[in-house]
Amino acid sequence: MASPLQMTEMYDNALLGILQHVGNIQDFLQVYFGFLYRKTDFYRLLAAPSDKMGFPPGVAEKMVLKTFQLFEKLAESDRERQQGELRRREESRRVPPAVRELEVAAVEETEETEESAEPSAQEVQESSPPNAPASSEGCEPTAPGGQAAAAVTTSAEVTQEKFQLDPDSYNGAMRENYSWSQDYTDVEVRVFVPKTVVKGRQVRVDLRTGGMQVCVREGAEERTLMQGEFTHKINTETSLWSLEPGSCVVLSLSKTSEVWWNAVLKGEEEIDINQINRERSMATVDEAEHAVLDRLSFDYHQKLQGKPQSHEMKVHDMLKKGWEAEGSPFRGQQFDPSMFDIPPSAVQF
Repeated sequence: MASPLQMTEMYDNALLGILQHVGNIQDFLQVYFGFLYRKTDFYRLLAAPSDKMGFPPGVAEKMVLKTFQLFEKLAESDRERQQGELRRREESRRVPPAVRELEVAAVEETEETEESAEPSAQEVQESSPPNAPASSEGCEPTAPGGQAAAAVTTSAEVTQEKFQLDPDSYNGAMRENYSWSQDYTDVEVRVFVPKTVVKGRQVRVDLRTGGMQVCVREGAEERTLMQGEFTHKINTETSLWSLEPGSCVVLSLSKTSEVWWNAVLKGEEEIDINQINRERSMATVDEAEHAVLDRLSFDYHQKLQGKPQSHEMKVHDMLKKGWEAEGSPFRGQQFDPSMFDIPPSAVQF
């Protein structure tokens, strides 16, 4: 069974269109409950055992409260998770980087220490039984590595938040030689170039469905700045590139499938797509979905003004032709739409 969030996400586009038109949550709720009042038996009470429509007193109100409390718990869980992450980040900031300590110790060691360490290690091996467990000193180099891995994980969470603040790495990341961002349908990659690269002929870009290569020419030599296979395929017909002189090569890549990328190239560091903004922009809604949203908005305003809705207008146009047809008993009379009760299901858009 689908979760509550999965059940509601499929209606986001329609509901978002209504919310944008009414402008605030209060009016949106009035539209929602007004629909229940006008089109359903939500507010109808069961007055007798023979009644087949409606609810017993208080049941409808409990349904609303139960639904509110369900999503309230989800919101509370989100807050607790965020607070836990903040606590872990604060704790990680207080932990000194163990790897750096090892580097300092290595620098401070003298040649005499290194020479004396070799025989002592051999002595330990000779004195230790073959099956004896490794000493605590032998395990020391692995302990900092585990701490470093935990620090890297926590650091990645903090870094993604910083990426979200930069439009060049929004829903993406900042890497050593490039940055990338994405929305529901496109990926933008900005490959950094030397300041001396100011003309398009100094750049060579090869975009393929499954991979890419970006090179720059410096004198007689050609140097590759970025190369590899995409994690997902792109549409090369609608993908393009441009040069920002002395700054970067901008790759505008069109996705072939509407999925969120966790990396640009295979084998590179991946982002956690659960930490990005995965909401779908209205700009990515196709024409058919836009038409549905426009019709819903039109019908809503027509209803408020007491005027025919789109399904009624469509049927009225057909009835007018029959009204004035040869042999019609209504021919010559003014068309009266109030004579017809047209349910929305009677019309196929």
